[in-house]
Amino acid sequence: MAVQLTILGSGSGGNCAYLETDETRILIDAGFSVRQIRQRLARIGRSPERLHGVLITHEHSDHIQGLAGLADRLGIPLYCNRPTREAIEDQLRAQLHAEFNWRIFATGSSFEVGDLSVDSFSVPHDAQEPVGFLIRTHAGNIGLVTDLGHVTKLVIERVRCANVLVFETNHDVKMLQECPRRPWSLKQRILGRHGHLSNEAAADALEQIMTAELRHFYLGHLSRECNRPELAQRVINDRVERIGAHHCRTELTSQHVPCPTLSIG
Repeated sequence: MAVQLTILGSGSGGNCAYLETDETRILIDAGFSVRQIRQRLARIGRSPERLHGVLITHEHSDHIQGLAGLADRLGIPLYCNRPTREAIEDQLRAQLHAEFNWRIFATGSSFEVGDLSVDSFSVPHDAQEPVGFLIRTHAGNIGLVTDLGHVTKLVIERVRCANVLVFETNHDVKMLQECPRRPWSLKQRILGRHGHLSNEAAADALEQIMTAELRHFYLGHLSRECNRPELAQRVINDRVERIGAHHCRTELTSQHVPCPTLSIG
């Protein structure tokens, strides 16, 4: 069977992706309610009961909202580093009824989940110890980097071997600066070096990351107020066209509905 990736949802209100191989089924983050995660999995004929684990990038609520319900009720293993575990336990203390099934890794290390090999790496974001992942499968490599304020050489190096890359295109700078509902302090945080990437910054990163092997580039974590899908996609497509990377297809993600499932290999 081909490896299957479904972005169940990505945006400021929640982030969650589902990855399946012949042997292994995991989520990357669990930023929706358990009910929402169950409903979105059901749309592709899957259920949380069959999961082998959840990989956690960091402790912000739009990445862990459904974590307590999944882990408490189903005992699903949770993969994260120690500072992220401690931050999650502090946040969810009132919801904890039992000890979670933690699987702790050191940031920068690699670990196995079934037939998946997972490389972790540090990203610059305002969480305790946020990470990105490169997941190696028999059919290809999948990179996930959804929250970062700037793109480091380490990030570029770690995801350059990806065949599929989920990458943040959070905001349009002009829309963010002119947004009347965002206080200046929040705008400064988002624009800061540990905030979120603009469309143009993501395009700059893509130009550095691009290889002949990168076939799918998912635009992730779009702001509901400070970006538009067609704007983000135009910026990325213009850059793809400029560098002649016609082999790479850009894919939009949605906050509200799962993306079409991508079969790899």
